[in-house]
Amino acid sequence: MRIDIITLFPEMFAPVLGDSIIGRAQKSGAVEIHCHQLRDFAFDKHRRVDDTPYGGGMGMLMKAEPIALCFEHICEETGERPYFIYMSPQGKTLRQQRLRELSEIKNICVLCGHYEGVDQRLLDAYIDEEISIGDYVLTGGEIPAMVFTDALCRMVPGVLTNNECFTEESHFSGLLEYPQYTKPAEWRGMEVPEVLLSGHHANIEKWRREMSLAVTRQKRPDLLDDTDESTNS
Repeated sequence: MRIDIITLFPEMFAPVLGDSIIGRAQKSGAVEIHCHQLRDFAFDKHRRVDDTPYGGGMGMLMKAEPIALCFEHICEETGERPYFIYMSPQGKTLRQQRLRELSEIKNICVLCGHYEGVDQRLLDAYIDEEISIGDYVLTGGEIPAMVFTDALCRMVPGVLTNNECFTEESHFSGLLEYPQYTKPAEWRGMEVPEVLLSGHHANIEKWRREMSLAVTRQKRPDLLDDTDESTNS
């Protein structure tokens, strides 16, 4: 998978995505992440990519043409049109199921917004999907783009050592993950549940399923409305 990121601050990404699992995935070739400085596609000597909004109002808007030129440059580099995503508080909230679907796409481009947003004509003409990481507003789209890229890359084959690394995690099946424990078996008077020490795999799987339901019911009962468990629990 190749991910291209259009941003005013490309230097922000390497410290976050260049190390650990995502960094190793890039070195192995499982994923490619390319950051593009939007100002390189501006016209004037000041490399300006924003202007005042028509109709008045506070703040500035990102201009359409530099973004369009940058995206078209990426299309030439990749030899095809990437799926174009805009990180926006107006987008649909990112969910694990959507990440699973997007992980099947070969090329994805992510636009990081700034100021008061982006000229609507650019959104209408180029953007395929708007995605939000939550119902709040940040100073720019870089942090949401990092969250999206990290979460997406983990779903790509070859990034994690085993698919079970993410299929057993919270949200993958619509439920939160069951509690987990490690050594020692007794810590400060608290013991690991006996079933996990039994070696009986069927009983362990049954316990984990029951605990996933219990944890979801306690912490995020809203998630049960999106699964069959809402009628079976």
